[in-house]
Amino acid sequence: MTLKRRIVSFLVAAFVIGGVVAVYYMPQWMPPAQTQPAAKGFGKGGKRGAGGGGNASTEPVPILAAAARAADVPVYLDGVGTAKALNTVTVRSQVDGKLINVSYTEGQDVPKGYVLAKIDPVTYQAAYDQTVATKAKDEAQLANAKLDLDRYTRLAATNAVNKQQLDTQKALVDQLAAQVRLDQAAADNAKAILSYTNVTAPIAGRTGIRQVDQGNIIKAADTTGIVILTQLQPISVFLSLPQQDLPDLTKGMAEGPLAIDALAPDGKTPLDRGKVMVIDNQVDQTTGTVKLKAEFPNPKMQLWPGQFVNVRVLIDTLRRVVVVPTAAIQRGPNGTFVYVLKDDNTVSMRPVTLTQQDDVQAVIATGLKTDERVVTTGFARLTDGTQVTASSAEEAGQVSPDGQRKDGTRGKRGTDRGKGNQGNQGTGGRPASNP
Repeated sequence: MTLKRRIVSFLVAAFVIGGVVAVYYMPQWMPPAQTQPAAKGFGKGGKRGAGGGGNASTEPVPILAAAARAADVPVYLDGVGTAKALNTVTVRSQVDGKLINVSYTEGQDVPKGYVLAKIDPVTYQAAYDQTVATKAKDEAQLANAKLDLDRYTRLAATNAVNKQQLDTQKALVDQLAAQVRLDQAAADNAKAILSYTNVTAPIAGRTGIRQVDQGNIIKAADTTGIVILTQLQPISVFLSLPQQDLPDLTKGMAEGPLAIDALAPDGKTPLDRGKVMVIDNQVDQTTGTVKLKAEFPNPKMQLWPGQFVNVRVLIDTLRRVVVVPTAAIQRGPNGTFVYVLKDDNTVSMRPVTLTQQDDVQAVIATGLKTDERVVTTGFARLTDGTQVTASSAEEAGQVSPDGQRKDGTRGKRGTDRGKGNQGNQGTGGRPASNP
Protein backbone atom coordinates (compact mmCIF):
# COMPACT_ATOMS: atom_id res chain seq x y z
CA MET A 1 0.00 0.00 0.00
CA THR A 2 1.39 3.41 -0.96
CA LEU A 3 1.90 6.24 1.49
CA LYS A 4 -0.85 8.28 -0.10
CA ARG A 5 -3.44 5.50 0.42
CA ARG A 6 -2.34 5.07 4.03
CA ILE A 7 -2.82 8.79 4.69
CA VAL A 8 -6.32 8.72 3.13
CA SER A 9 -7.35 5.67 5.17
CA PHE A 10 -6.05 7.30 8.34
CA LEU A 11 -8.01 10.50 7.67
CA VAL A 12 -11.24 8.59 6.98
CA ALA A 13 -10.90 6.60 10.21
CA ALA A 14 -10.20 9.77 12.19
CA PHE A 15 -13.24 11.45 10.67
CA VAL A 16 -15.51 8.52 11.62
CA ILE A 17 -14.19 8.38 15.21
CA GLY A 18 -14.61 12.11 15.59
CA GLY A 19 -18.22 11.93 14.43
CA VAL A 20 -19.04 9.20 16.92
CA VAL A 21 -17.44 11.17 19.77
CA ALA A 22 -19.32 14.31 18.77
CA VAL A 23 -22.68 12.53 18.73
CA TYR A 24 -22.01 10.95 22.16
CA TYR A 25 -20.87 14.10 23.97
CA MET A 26 -22.95 16.77 22.17
CA PRO A 27 -25.97 16.61 24.63
CA GLN A 28 -23.61 17.34 27.52
CA TRP A 29 -22.02 20.33 25.80
CA MET A 30 -25.37 21.94 24.89
CA PRO A 31 -26.81 24.38 27.47
CA PRO A 32 -29.94 23.13 29.32
CA ALA A 33 -33.23 24.07 27.67
CA GLN A 34 -35.39 26.54 29.45
CA THR A 35 -38.34 24.64 30.87
CA GLN A 36 -41.79 26.06 30.71
CA PRO A 37 -43.62 26.55 33.98
CA ALA A 38 -46.28 23.93 34.62
CA ALA A 39 -49.79 24.94 33.94
CA LYS A 40 -51.74 25.66 37.04
CA GLY A 41 -54.73 23.75 35.78
CA PHE A 42 -57.54 23.77 33.38
CA GLY A 43 -60.69 25.69 34.01
CA LYS A 44 -64.08 25.13 32.53
CA GLY A 45 -64.04 25.65 28.78
CA GLY A 46 -60.41 24.47 28.51
CA LYS A 47 -58.75 27.83 29.49
CA ARG A 48 -55.32 27.39 31.03
CA GLY A 49 -53.83 29.26 33.96
CA ALA A 50 -55.14 31.32 36.81
CA GLY A 51 -56.89 33.75 34.59
CA GLY A 52 -58.43 31.06 32.45
CA GLY A 53 -60.78 29.19 34.82
CA GLY A 54 -59.03 28.62 38.14
CA ASN A 55 -56.76 25.95 39.70
CA ALA A 56 -57.75 22.30 39.37
CA SER A 57 -57.28 21.83 43.12
CA THR A 58 -60.26 24.09 43.71
CA GLU A 59 -62.56 21.94 41.60
CA PRO A 60 -64.99 19.64 43.55
CA VAL A 61 -63.85 16.03 43.61
CA PRO A 62 -66.42 13.58 42.18
CA ILE A 63 -67.17 10.74 44.61
CA LEU A 64 -69.75 8.03 45.27
CA ALA A 65 -71.42 7.88 48.67
CA ALA A 66 -73.69 5.46 50.48
CA ALA A 67 -75.73 5.87 53.64
CA ALA A 68 -75.01 3.92 56.79
CA ARG A 69 -77.98 1.83 57.83
CA ALA A 70 -79.18 -0.34 60.68
CA ALA A 71 -79.52 -4.08 60.05
CA ASP A 72 -79.54 -7.47 61.75
CA VAL A 73 -76.22 -9.18 60.97
CA PRO A 74 -75.85 -12.94 61.46
CA VAL A 75 -72.45 -14.14 62.68
CA TYR A 76 -71.15 -17.34 61.14
CA LEU A 77 -68.30 -19.75 61.75
CA ASP A 78 -66.91 -21.11 58.49
CA GLY A 79 -65.51 -24.56 57.90
CA VAL A 80 -65.16 -27.39 55.44
CA GLY A 81 -67.20 -30.50 56.10
CA THR A 82 -67.49 -33.98 54.66
CA ALA A 83 -70.87 -35.37 53.74
CA LYS A 84 -71.66 -38.86 54.95
CA ALA A 85 -74.74 -41.00 54.49
CA LEU A 86 -76.95 -41.05 57.57
CA ASN A 87 -76.91 -44.86 57.35
CA THR A 88 -74.72 -47.09 55.20
CA VAL A 89 -75.41 -50.80 54.88
CA THR A 90 -73.43 -53.42 53.00
CA VAL A 91 -76.17 -55.87 52.05
CA ARG A 92 -74.88 -59.44 52.38
CA SER A 93 -76.50 -62.82 52.00
CA GLN A 94 -77.26 -64.72 55.20
CA VAL A 95 -77.28 -68.10 53.43
CA ASP A 96 -75.19 -69.85 50.81
CA GLY A 97 -76.53 -70.54 47.36
CA LYS A 98 -76.85 -69.52 43.75
CA LEU A 99 -77.94 -65.98 42.98
CA ILE A 100 -80.87 -66.50 40.64
CA ASN A 101 -82.26 -62.97 40.41
CA VAL A 102 -81.16 -59.34 40.94
CA SER A 103 -84.28 -57.19 41.07
CA TYR A 104 -82.85 -53.69 41.63
CA THR A 105 -81.34 -51.15 39.26
CA GLU A 106 -78.05 -49.51 40.13
CA GLY A 107 -78.76 -46.09 41.61
CA GLN A 108 -82.38 -46.93 42.40
CA ASP A 109 -84.11 -45.53 45.47
CA VAL A 110 -85.68 -48.47 47.29
CA PRO A 111 -87.97 -48.58 50.33
CA LYS A 112 -87.28 -50.61 53.41
CA GLY A 113 -88.09 -54.29 52.84
CA TYR A 114 -87.66 -54.14 49.06
CA VAL A 115 -86.43 -57.48 47.63
CA LEU A 116 -83.02 -56.70 46.14
CA ALA A 117 -81.99 -60.21 45.11
CA LYS A 118 -83.11 -63.83 45.37
CA ILE A 119 -81.06 -66.95 46.15
CA ASP A 120 -82.09 -70.41 44.98
CA PRO A 121 -84.50 -71.59 47.74
CA VAL A 122 -84.92 -75.26 46.74
CA THR A 123 -82.82 -76.88 49.47
CA TYR A 124 -84.08 -74.49 52.15
CA GLN A 125 -87.70 -75.10 51.11
CA ALA A 126 -87.13 -78.86 51.42
CA ALA A 127 -85.64 -78.45 54.88
CA TYR A 128 -88.63 -76.39 55.96
CA ASP A 129 -91.09 -78.94 54.59
CA GLN A 130 -89.27 -81.67 56.49
CA THR A 131 -89.64 -79.87 59.80
CA VAL A 132 -93.33 -79.26 59.11
CA ALA A 133 -93.85 -82.97 58.43
CA THR A 134 -91.98 -83.98 61.58
CA LYS A 135 -94.15 -81.67 63.60
CA ALA A 136 -97.31 -83.14 62.08
CA LYS A 137 -96.14 -86.68 62.97
CA ASP A 138 -95.40 -85.74 66.56
CA GLU A 139 -98.73 -83.92 66.87
CA ALA A 140 -100.53 -87.10 65.78
CA GLN A 141 -98.65 -89.14 68.39
CA LEU A 142 -99.50 -86.55 71.00
CA ALA A 143 -103.17 -86.69 70.13
CA ASN A 144 -103.18 -90.51 70.48
CA ALA A 145 -101.34 -90.32 73.78
CA LYS A 146 -103.91 -87.88 75.12
CA LEU A 147 -106.71 -90.30 74.21
CA ASP A 148 -104.92 -93.12 76.04
CA LEU A 149 -104.40 -90.88 79.03
CA ASP A 150 -108.13 -90.14 79.11
CA ARG A 151 -108.91 -93.87 79.05
CA TYR A 152 -106.37 -94.66 81.80
CA THR A 153 -107.81 -91.87 83.89
CA ARG A 154 -111.32 -93.34 83.72
CA LEU A 155 -110.04 -96.88 84.38
CA ALA A 156 -107.94 -95.75 87.31
CA ALA A 157 -111.05 -94.32 88.91
CA THR A 158 -112.50 -97.88 89.04
CA ASN A 159 -109.13 -99.43 89.96
CA ALA A 160 -109.07 -101.31 86.64
CA VAL A 161 -105.43 -100.22 86.09
CA ASN A 162 -102.74 -99.44 88.55
CA LYS A 163 -101.62 -95.87 89.27
CA GLN A 164 -98.17 -96.46 87.75
CA GLN A 165 -99.61 -96.99 84.27
CA LEU A 166 -101.57 -93.74 84.63
CA ASP A 167 -98.45 -91.84 85.66
CA THR A 168 -96.45 -93.34 82.78
CA GLN A 169 -99.09 -92.24 80.30
CA LYS A 170 -99.09 -88.70 81.73
CA ALA A 171 -95.32 -88.56 81.30
CA LEU A 172 -95.62 -89.75 77.69
CA VAL A 173 -98.14 -87.00 76.93
CA ASP A 174 -95.83 -84.36 78.40
CA GLN A 175 -92.90 -85.78 76.45
CA LEU A 176 -94.77 -85.68 73.16
CA ALA A 177 -96.04 -82.13 73.89
CA ALA A 178 -92.44 -80.99 74.39
CA GLN A 179 -91.45 -82.74 71.16
CA VAL A 180 -94.17 -80.83 69.29
CA ARG A 181 -92.84 -77.55 70.68
CA LEU A 182 -89.34 -78.57 69.59
CA ASP A 183 -90.67 -79.34 66.13
CA GLN A 184 -92.33 -75.92 66.03
CA ALA A 185 -89.04 -74.22 66.88
CA ALA A 186 -87.26 -76.20 64.17
CA ALA A 187 -89.96 -75.25 61.69
CA ASP A 188 -89.66 -71.56 62.64
CA ASN A 189 -85.88 -71.73 62.19
CA ALA A 190 -86.21 -73.42 58.81
CA LYS A 191 -88.79 -70.84 57.76
CA ALA A 192 -86.48 -67.99 58.76
CA ILE A 193 -83.59 -69.52 56.82
CA LEU A 194 -85.90 -69.94 53.85
CA SER A 195 -86.86 -66.26 54.07
CA TYR A 196 -83.17 -65.31 53.88
CA THR A 197 -83.19 -66.46 50.27
CA ASN A 198 -84.98 -63.16 49.59
CA VAL A 199 -82.33 -60.50 50.20
CA THR A 200 -84.27 -57.41 51.29
CA ALA A 201 -83.29 -53.79 51.96
CA PRO A 202 -82.87 -53.22 55.71
CA ILE A 203 -83.29 -49.45 55.28
CA ALA A 204 -84.78 -47.07 52.75
CA GLY A 205 -82.00 -45.68 50.59
CA ARG A 206 -80.21 -45.63 47.28
CA THR A 207 -78.44 -48.62 45.81
CA GLY A 208 -74.89 -48.38 44.57
CA ILE A 209 -73.00 -50.30 41.93
CA ARG A 210 -73.78 -54.03 41.87
CA GLN A 211 -71.05 -56.09 43.55
CA VAL A 212 -72.17 -59.57 42.42
CA ASP A 213 -73.81 -60.56 39.15
CA GLN A 214 -76.68 -62.96 38.70
CA GLY A 215 -75.69 -66.64 38.44
CA ASN A 216 -72.79 -66.51 40.91
CA ILE A 217 -72.58 -68.73 43.97
CA ILE A 218 -72.54 -66.53 47.05
CA LYS A 219 -71.78 -67.41 50.64
CA ALA A 220 -72.77 -65.89 53.94
CA ALA A 221 -69.08 -65.45 54.76
CA ASP A 222 -68.48 -63.16 51.76
CA THR A 223 -67.37 -59.68 52.87
CA THR A 224 -68.00 -57.79 49.64
CA GLY A 225 -71.76 -58.16 49.82
CA ILE A 226 -74.29 -57.85 47.04
CA VAL A 227 -74.74 -54.06 47.05
CA ILE A 228 -74.09 -51.06 49.29
CA LEU A 229 -77.19 -49.17 50.37
CA THR A 230 -76.94 -45.54 51.56
CA GLN A 231 -79.55 -43.30 53.15
CA LEU A 232 -79.24 -39.83 51.58
CA GLN A 233 -82.37 -38.15 52.93
CA PRO A 234 -81.51 -36.88 55.46
CA ILE A 235 -77.72 -36.81 55.17
CA SER A 236 -74.99 -36.08 57.71
CA VAL A 237 -72.09 -33.64 57.43
CA PHE A 238 -69.07 -33.84 59.71
CA LEU A 239 -66.84 -30.79 60.21
CA SER A 240 -64.13 -29.60 62.56
CA LEU A 241 -63.78 -26.11 64.02
CA PRO A 242 -60.99 -24.59 66.14
CA GLN A 243 -61.27 -25.15 69.85
CA GLN A 244 -61.34 -21.35 70.32
CA ASP A 245 -64.88 -21.41 68.90
CA LEU A 246 -66.05 -23.97 71.45
CA PRO A 247 -67.49 -21.43 73.96
CA ASP A 248 -69.64 -19.82 71.25
CA LEU A 249 -70.78 -23.24 70.03
CA THR A 250 -71.73 -24.57 73.45
CA LYS A 251 -73.51 -21.32 74.28
CA GLY A 252 -75.55 -21.54 71.10
CA MET A 253 -76.32 -25.25 71.53
CA ALA A 254 -77.62 -24.56 75.04
CA GLU A 255 -80.41 -22.52 73.43
CA GLY A 256 -81.21 -25.18 70.82
CA PRO A 257 -79.73 -26.80 67.70
CA LEU A 258 -77.60 -24.33 65.74
CA ALA A 259 -78.54 -23.58 62.14
CA ILE A 260 -75.94 -24.54 59.55
CA ASP A 261 -75.78 -23.82 55.82
CA ALA A 262 -74.11 -25.95 53.17
CA LEU A 263 -72.63 -23.86 50.35
CA ALA A 264 -71.68 -24.55 46.77
CA PRO A 265 -67.98 -24.59 45.76
CA ASP A 266 -68.16 -20.84 45.05
CA GLY A 267 -68.78 -20.30 48.76
CA LYS A 268 -71.88 -18.20 48.05
CA THR A 269 -74.71 -20.31 46.70
CA PRO A 270 -76.64 -22.13 49.48
CA LEU A 271 -77.25 -25.82 48.80
CA ASP A 272 -79.23 -26.73 51.89
CA ARG A 273 -79.92 -25.63 55.46
CA GLY A 274 -79.75 -28.04 58.37
CA LYS A 275 -78.94 -28.09 62.05
CA VAL A 276 -76.04 -29.10 64.24
CA MET A 277 -76.99 -32.31 66.01
CA VAL A 278 -74.06 -32.84 68.35
CA ILE A 279 -70.68 -31.44 69.39
CA ASP A 280 -68.10 -34.12 70.11
CA ASN A 281 -67.37 -34.68 73.79
CA GLN A 282 -63.64 -34.06 73.43
CA VAL A 283 -61.15 -31.88 71.57
CA ASP A 284 -58.70 -33.53 69.20
CA GLN A 285 -55.37 -32.79 70.88
CA THR A 286 -53.35 -33.37 67.72
CA THR A 287 -55.18 -30.68 65.73
CA GLY A 288 -56.77 -28.51 68.42
CA THR A 289 -60.18 -28.85 66.80
CA VAL A 290 -63.57 -30.11 67.89
CA LYS A 291 -65.77 -32.24 65.65
CA LEU A 292 -69.41 -31.42 64.90
CA LYS A 293 -72.11 -33.53 63.29
CA ALA A 294 -74.86 -31.78 61.34
CA GLU A 295 -77.91 -33.14 59.59
CA PHE A 296 -79.44 -31.83 56.35
CA PRO A 297 -82.79 -32.84 54.81
CA ASN A 298 -81.14 -32.89 51.35
CA PRO A 299 -84.40 -32.66 49.36
CA LYS A 300 -82.68 -31.93 46.03
CA MET A 301 -79.84 -34.42 46.49
CA GLN A 302 -77.24 -31.65 46.36
CA LEU A 303 -75.16 -33.34 49.06
CA TRP A 304 -73.49 -36.67 48.34
CA PRO A 305 -71.58 -39.09 50.60
CA GLY A 306 -67.86 -38.38 50.56
CA GLN A 307 -68.32 -34.88 49.13
CA PHE A 308 -66.34 -31.97 50.57
CA VAL A 309 -68.67 -29.04 51.21
CA ASN A 310 -68.25 -25.49 52.51
CA VAL A 311 -70.39 -24.91 55.58
CA ARG A 312 -71.14 -22.04 57.94
CA VAL A 313 -72.63 -22.30 61.41
CA LEU A 314 -74.90 -19.51 62.64
CA ILE A 315 -73.79 -18.80 66.20
CA ASP A 316 -75.22 -15.33 66.83
CA THR A 317 -77.12 -12.41 65.31
CA LEU A 318 -76.06 -8.80 65.87
CA ARG A 319 -79.31 -6.88 66.26
CA ARG A 320 -79.81 -3.44 64.67
CA VAL A 321 -76.17 -2.57 64.19
CA VAL A 322 -74.74 0.10 61.87
CA VAL A 323 -73.41 -1.29 58.59
CA VAL A 324 -71.66 0.39 55.64
CA PRO A 325 -70.15 -0.95 52.41
CA THR A 326 -66.69 -2.41 52.93
CA ALA A 327 -65.40 -0.08 50.20
CA ALA A 328 -65.94 2.84 52.58
CA ILE A 329 -63.48 1.52 55.15
CA GLN A 330 -60.00 3.06 54.89
CA ARG A 331 -56.93 2.21 56.93
CA GLY A 332 -54.18 4.49 58.09
CA PRO A 333 -51.42 4.69 60.71
CA ASN A 334 -54.01 5.33 63.43
CA GLY A 335 -56.36 2.54 62.39
CA THR A 336 -59.59 2.41 60.41
CA PHE A 337 -61.50 5.51 59.33
CA VAL A 338 -64.16 6.71 56.88
CA TYR A 339 -64.84 9.90 54.99
CA VAL A 340 -68.20 11.29 56.10
CA LEU A 341 -70.09 13.51 53.66
CA LYS A 342 -71.39 16.71 55.28
CA ASP A 343 -74.36 18.81 54.28
CA ASP A 344 -72.09 21.46 52.71
CA ASN A 345 -70.66 18.86 50.29
CA THR A 346 -67.36 18.58 52.10
CA VAL A 347 -65.91 15.46 53.67
CA SER A 348 -64.42 14.90 57.09
CA MET A 349 -62.18 12.05 58.11
CA ARG A 350 -63.62 10.14 61.07
CA PRO A 351 -62.06 7.20 62.97
CA VAL A 352 -64.33 4.17 63.38
CA THR A 353 -64.18 0.84 65.22
CA LEU A 354 -65.21 -2.34 63.44
CA THR A 355 -67.03 -5.28 64.94
CA GLN A 356 -67.16 -7.47 61.83
CA GLN A 357 -66.22 -7.12 58.19
CA ASP A 358 -66.61 -9.19 55.04
CA ASP A 359 -66.01 -8.59 51.35
CA VAL A 360 -69.21 -6.54 50.98
CA GLN A 361 -70.07 -4.78 54.22
CA ALA A 362 -68.62 -3.79 57.57
CA VAL A 363 -70.29 -3.55 60.97
CA ILE A 364 -69.44 -0.29 62.76
CA ALA A 365 -69.16 -0.46 66.53
CA THR A 366 -68.37 3.21 67.22
CA GLY A 367 -67.79 6.39 65.23
CA LEU A 368 -70.79 6.43 62.89
CA LYS A 369 -74.54 6.79 63.10
CA THR A 370 -77.37 5.52 60.98
CA ASP A 371 -78.17 7.58 57.84
CA GLU A 372 -74.80 9.33 57.78
CA ARG A 373 -73.33 9.15 54.28
CA VAL A 374 -69.83 7.80 53.73
CA VAL A 375 -67.59 7.92 50.67
CA THR A 376 -67.17 4.61 48.83
CA THR A 377 -65.21 5.66 45.71
CA GLY A 378 -62.85 8.52 44.82
CA PHE A 379 -60.41 8.59 47.77
CA ALA A 380 -57.25 9.52 45.81
CA ARG A 381 -57.75 13.31 46.02
CA LEU A 382 -59.61 13.47 49.33
CA THR A 383 -58.38 15.19 52.45
CA ASP A 384 -60.19 16.49 55.47
CA GLY A 385 -62.46 19.33 54.31
CA THR A 386 -62.24 18.64 50.56
CA GLN A 387 -65.13 19.97 48.48
CA VAL A 388 -66.82 17.10 46.61
CA THR A 389 -69.57 16.35 44.12
CA ALA A 390 -71.44 13.36 45.46
CA SER A 391 -73.43 10.73 43.59
CA SER A 392 -75.33 7.82 45.06
CA ALA A 393 -73.58 4.46 44.97
CA GLU A 394 -76.92 2.81 44.19
CA GLU A 395 -77.57 5.15 41.27
CA ALA A 396 -74.06 4.55 39.93
CA GLY A 397 -74.64 0.80 40.04
CA GLN A 398 -71.95 0.06 42.64
CA VAL A 399 -74.52 -1.39 45.05
CA SER A 400 -78.16 -2.13 44.22
CA PRO A 401 -80.90 -1.15 46.67
CA ASP A 402 -81.64 -4.78 47.55
CA GLY A 403 -78.08 -5.37 48.69
CA GLN A 404 -76.75 -7.13 45.59
CA ARG A 405 -73.59 -6.04 43.88
CA LYS A 406 -73.91 -5.52 40.14
CA ASP A 407 -71.17 -8.07 39.56
CA GLY A 408 -73.44 -10.73 41.02
CA THR A 409 -71.90 -11.09 44.47
CA ARG A 410 -74.07 -10.79 47.50
CA GLY A 411 -74.22 -7.44 49.21
CA LYS A 412 -76.46 -7.21 52.25
CA ARG A 413 -77.22 -10.77 53.23
CA GLY A 414 -80.17 -12.09 55.14
CA THR A 415 -80.13 -14.49 58.06
CA ASP A 416 -81.32 -17.42 55.96
CA ARG A 417 -79.11 -16.96 52.92
CA GLY A 418 -76.27 -14.86 54.29
CA LYS A 419 -72.57 -15.29 54.15
CA GLY A 420 -69.76 -13.38 55.84
CA ASN A 421 -66.06 -13.41 56.55
CA GLN A 422 -64.08 -13.41 59.69
CA GLY A 423 -63.42 -9.80 60.56
CA ASN A 424 -60.33 -8.33 62.13
CA GLN A 425 -62.13 -7.76 65.40
CA GLY A 426 -65.00 -9.21 67.38
CA THR A 427 -65.99 -12.83 67.75
CA GLY A 428 -64.19 -14.08 64.68
CA GLY A 429 -67.32 -15.22 62.93
CA ARG A 430 -68.59 -14.23 59.53
CA PRO A 431 -71.29 -11.58 59.40
CA ALA A 432 -74.09 -10.93 56.99
CA SER A 433 -76.84 -8.40 57.28
CA ASN A 434 -80.59 -8.65 57.17
CA PRO A 435 -81.89 -5.29 56.03
